[in-house]
Amino acid sequence: MFIISLIPFIELRGGILWGHALDLAPLKVFSICFLANCLPIPFVILLSRPIFSWLKRFRFFAAIIGKIESTIEKKADKVKANKYEMLGLFLFVAIPLPGTGAYTGSLIAALLQMRLKYAVPAIVLGVFVAGLIMTLASMGLFSFLGLAAS
Repeated sequence: MFIISLIPFIELRGGILWGHALDLAPLKVFSICFLANCLPIPFVILLSRPIFSWLKRFRFFAAIIGKIESTIEKKADKVKANKYEMLGLFLFVAIPLPGTGAYTGSLIAALLQMRLKYAVPAIVLGVFVAGLIMTLASMGLFSFLGLAAS
């Protein structure tokens, strides 16, 4: 679960589903997946811009980084609202849909040049809410399918 929750774009959504499939205690599953998904947030925010700048110096990576940045910019448009950037970032991360989550939120924060003291709490809170939603949804799904422990 911990490793699955660290994988970009799968993140805690996949970790929570995996934990519930293993019939582990929901609080334990949530806690492990939440912590694992929050671990990379400050590193992604701090390191993505310098790494992207360095990689753009190489022709092969320049096109790839350009595509990643344009995708992130499109998603950042949903977050931008000047004084509401923190709220937008929180909502973006909190809704557990494909393409949203801690990694994408962290890249958006880096692209928007948000300060860590604003970006990290918004993303962490978003991960928390997404984890709650996934925990409740997976408990309901597994109960519905008759896979939950009695």
